[in-house]
Amino acid sequence: MHTSARVVIIGSGIAGSSVAYHLTRLGWRDVVVLEQGALIGGTTSHAPGLVGQLRSSVSLTKMLMYSVALYKELQVDGQPGYFGVGSLRLASSPERLEELRRQAGFALSVGLPAELLSPGEAQAMFPLMSLEGVTGALYLPDDGTARAPILAQALANGARQEGATFYANTRVTGIEVRNGRVRAVETERGRIECEIVVAATGIWSPRIGRMAGVSIPLLPMQHQYVITAPLAELADRRVPNLRDPDKLVYYRQEGQSLVLGGYERNPVAFEVDAIPDTANPTVRDYDEERFVSLLAGCVERVPALENVELVKRVNGLESFTPDGEFILGEAPEVRGFWAACGFCAHGVSGAGGVGKGLAEWIVQGEPELDLWHMDIRRFGAYTASRKYIATRVNEIYSTYYDISYPLKERSSARELRLSPVYYRLRELGAVCGEKSGWERPNWFASNEPLAEGQNWPVPQGWAARFWSPAIGAEHQATRERVALFDETSFSKLEVAGPGALAFLQYITDNQMDQPIGAITYTQMLNRRGGIECDLTVTRLAADRFQIITGTAFGIHDLAWIRSHAPADGSVVVRDVTSSRCCIGVWGPHARDLVQSVSENDFSNAAFPYLTAQEVTIGDIPALALRVTYVGELGWEIYAPMEYGQKLWDTLWEAGQSLGVVAAGYRAIESLRLEKGYRYWSADIHSEYNPYEAGLGFAVKPGKGDFLGREALAEIKARGITRKLCCLVLDDPRAIALGGEPLLDGARVLGHVTSGGYGYTVRQSIAYGYLPLEYSAVGTRIEVELFGVRYGATVAKEPLYDPKNEKIKA
Repeated sequence: MHTSARVVIIGSGIAGSSVAYHLTRLGWRDVVVLEQGALIGGTTSHAPGLVGQLRSSVSLTKMLMYSVALYKELQVDGQPGYFGVGSLRLASSPERLEELRRQAGFALSVGLPAELLSPGEAQAMFPLMSLEGVTGALYLPDDGTARAPILAQALANGARQEGATFYANTRVTGIEVRNGRVRAVETERGRIECEIVVAATGIWSPRIGRMAGVSIPLLPMQHQYVITAPLAELADRRVPNLRDPDKLVYYRQEGQSLVLGGYERNPVAFEVDAIPDTANPTVRDYDEERFVSLLAGCVERVPALENVELVKRVNGLESFTPDGEFILGEAPEVRGFWAACGFCAHGVSGAGGVGKGLAEWIVQGEPELDLWHMDIRRFGAYTASRKYIATRVNEIYSTYYDISYPLKERSSARELRLSPVYYRLRELGAVCGEKSGWERPNWFASNEPLAEGQNWPVPQGWAARFWSPAIGAEHQATRERVALFDETSFSKLEVAGPGALAFLQYITDNQMDQPIGAITYTQMLNRRGGIECDLTVTRLAADRFQIITGTAFGIHDLAWIRSHAPADGSVVVRDVTSSRCCIGVWGPHARDLVQSVSENDFSNAAFPYLTAQEVTIGDIPALALRVTYVGELGWEIYAPMEYGQKLWDTLWEAGQSLGVVAAGYRAIESLRLEKGYRYWSADIHSEYNPYEAGLGFAVKPGKGDFLGREALAEIKARGITRKLCCLVLDDPRAIALGGEPLLDGARVLGHVTSGGYGYTVRQSIAYGYLPLEYSAVGTRIEVELFGVRYGATVAKEPLYDPKNEKIKA
């Protein structure tokens, strides 16, 4: 057996085999794959086999589209592993039909063939089904059925042909980590030194992670399906896969039989550490009682099943994560430890794209697609709790087939991370959402009366489902008076040490050599010039800097910074989020408010825009940053966490005479859209560069070498081909939620990256990347919302205060 390797992949299922296959395609040969039992086992051996490509994010959908394209080419001894039978997704309610219309538009925007069908057209494809309650169907012709063991074997064979080595019956007993980096894998058959470990270990992943000191937040769920006896109706007939999410069930043809399964409301988990060391540990005893409701739903839709014999019953363990997305990427705790797991019953659908993306990430430093929504760095320390994982995963599984409303909040495992002013906000009527475990006010119900008489349009359709007129009132108060925002959840990092300045100069695209107290907006780029991080940097001292980034992006950005930091100890990078609260004070009366409670001078001359100062607010020592994400005069005020409640009380009491309003994050979203401020993970991410994103002003090539500089020079020399544009929709009640196609007749131009209503400009706003020839102000295009096309005009941005007179007042 090998005693050393460049990469050790643990797990030879379809995911591990795909990673090995794609690593060898990129030229890496010293690849070892370990399997504790027989090769191509685990959850791959009992996967239900439905392959669907349409998902909630652009990158994940593209990843699955790549999987299908790859699978069509794979076979073992002449046996194909993929059958393109297509799929039907039924709507058995008016609300579900709305979802199908939205999904059809999203599919159009990413180039995935999809067609809305009438009930009769759907029945013609799947004659066994009853049309009782069916209002329509979405047909995806390129979806299909996979034979997971054949695909995994084909990928493994391809990897072997290019030099990879597979070892069966080789159980991993430990992972050696020294100085924060993987050094070796211990097995029952010996030790293998390596640079990189990939945990493609499905339900065992938390166990493998713990061996390296890495938390992998997933939980095995018991997923059941059955196979019927042959049906005469399927003789000499091929039907597409069928999903009826309103009945929580799915169907797949298997010869003349049907595979029947679904996602029940009363799921059952299985403790990771209880997985037995048996010949087939991923298959449990079938629970007939738990399948009764699903079987009833199957029979309701396909009455021919009422008396059919069930010839096979499967209760297999499948990995589910706290947000229902994959877990990919290098762990922030340990360099060289990579994850490829948590596929939530879509391991087969995603494995091809997962292998490609992870291999690119390992070999080239970043994947071609933006994989943020699947990145292991999206999880914080709170997901190390098994109770938290179990609670949230139970909700994810039991609502798996529910309509996916973009603004809907999760209800389980709440009130975990609380700001020191949380209970003050609840007293004021805060309606909270959750992000990265933090409870945050979306809006304040007590502000709804302030919207009376404003005649703002009520949004159409889904945009009105999780909405309140209070959002407009809070927006207006920020523009006209002053509002307080609790921004304690924002991630706060500190970079310090004698090498801090030189390091930040290299890892950012803007000029970091600024006076003490200066605030700089900047990006951190990958080697292709893509935007990996979007943040503000405040120089606190000659050798100390504070970085502020989004609530959900702290672990990601911290890991990115640390991965590029010098190893000589000259730079120390810390996450200080939990030590400091933050209250945003913005609006025309913001200066009056803070000046009334401080002995410091907050005048424009003494405290210019984009500067920071140590101040006192009442009796509270604080750091005030004159910066804004809402486009108004104001400050972010940071203080040690223990002062948080007093800080809020001081500002709130002093603001009463000025008409102060407590405001939430949905108002921030509306305010920032009017100002054209970008949101990382939507408007900008690793696939977009600063020039096409309209952020060229933050790029300072003259400062010297920095990460991504060479790529940006090439991009500038050849010119950009697309541009992030501000669009104003003709109908102010038509609100884009993200992912909707941008069209010129039959031509798909792109998709909406973010959208909302601007309560000051009284317009529906959407952002999206358009081909350069469509980016001129005044260009007319269309935006498709739920199957209806709305006219839209490319507008000059920002729509509000284009000269920045408000923020510099």
